[in-house]
Amino acid sequence: MAEPKRLRAVAPGEAPPPAKHAKTVTEAAKDGTPRELLVAMRDRVAVAVENPNTAARDLAALTKRLREITLDIEAVDARAKEEGEDAADVVADEDWSAEAL
Repeated sequence: MAEPKRLRAVAPGEAPPPAKHAKTVTEAAKDGTPRELLVAMRDRVAVAVENPNTAARDLAALTKRLREITLDIEAVDARAKEEGEDAADVVADEDWSAEAL
């Protein structure tokens, strides 16, 4: 399991690390992970849902798609968590021997 981040005091004159830039849909599609692409799509659809100029006829479809993308992200995260936790519990297969029978 990953060790939690520890907080510390900032030294005088020390600048905070640069904030992570969220990838655009195009950037994520080009060189991102499947999760990064889903997050970029979710963020883009959310902007359209919140836009007061979005046509009412499009709002239902966008809202539905936003929900689907959110569920996809949750599934990716659950799968990653499961694989991460279970990976340490997996025992390597032993060589098979007919003599053992």
